[in-house]
Amino acid sequence: MNQITTKLQMDHLIMEALREDISSEDVTTNAVMREAIAGEVDLICKQDGIIAGLGVFKRVFELLDEDTKVEFYCKDGDEVKNGQLMGKVFGDIRVLLSGERVALNYLQRMSGIATYTHSVTSLLKGSKTKLLDTRKTTPNMRIFEKYAVRVGGGYNHRYNLSDGVLLKDNHIGAAGSVTKAVQMAKEYAPFVRKIEVEVENLDMVREAVDAGADIIMLDNMTPEDMKEAIRIIDGKAETECSGNVTKENIGRLTEIGVDYISSGALTHSAPILDISLKNLHAV
Repeated sequence: MNQITTKLQMDHLIMEALREDISSEDVTTNAVMREAIAGEVDLICKQDGIIAGLGVFKRVFELLDEDTKVEFYCKDGDEVKNGQLMGKVFGDIRVLLSGERVALNYLQRMSGIATYTHSVTSLLKGSKTKLLDTRKTTPNMRIFEKYAVRVGGGYNHRYNLSDGVLLKDNHIGAAGSVTKAVQMAKEYAPFVRKIEVEVENLDMVREAVDAGADIIMLDNMTPEDMKEAIRIIDGKAETECSGNVTKENIGRLTEIGVDYISSGALTHSAPILDISLKNLHAV
């Protein structure tokens, strides 16, 4: 994440998270720390995984006090081990205490997503298929969660509703048919936008191909029907499959030959990675 992206798209979200946690004051910290005292604390991994979100972790403390310094001994995308010292935070002890939970919430959540994504992408090695995330993200966490997917080796599907055309079942129902939905999308959307159509059976596959869809998403179809769909599409559109895809069942999809597999589980079901700030002391 570069500095411009952080300031424009993330700082206000991080500040809202801090305001959620500190509505008026950190009464506990203020009770035991009546004045500024310099200190340091260790950032320790308590579980094997892939680390993601170190820049966000650092930014939490910087927004509380720009004089806070963070020193990392690893970088986003690194494999980390249980017990590993990943860095240190230096600054006003009151800032270290008040920012701890929010900073760790981001780092644990993002690292958990990166770790889970990494474990799923490893199952696709040797195939042409790329793993995509979805919009099934935590409200106000999308930019962080989609970044974590990339760190874990996955790819981002569209970022939001303004990012591309995806005609799902209810859009098709509203339009009246796959053909009408694609026609209207081509008339309305800028020509630089690809048009993706979600289909649920082989008849819809044929209609999407004839209508000129750029991407055809095979939703909740059997492996047998997906193989037939690939034959029908025959390179006329890119292909994606979706529908309750998890680490446990993705293996059955690797031989089908789709271009993309999308999985909401990457962001909505990944467990956090256990990380702690320990050994706080004055310096």
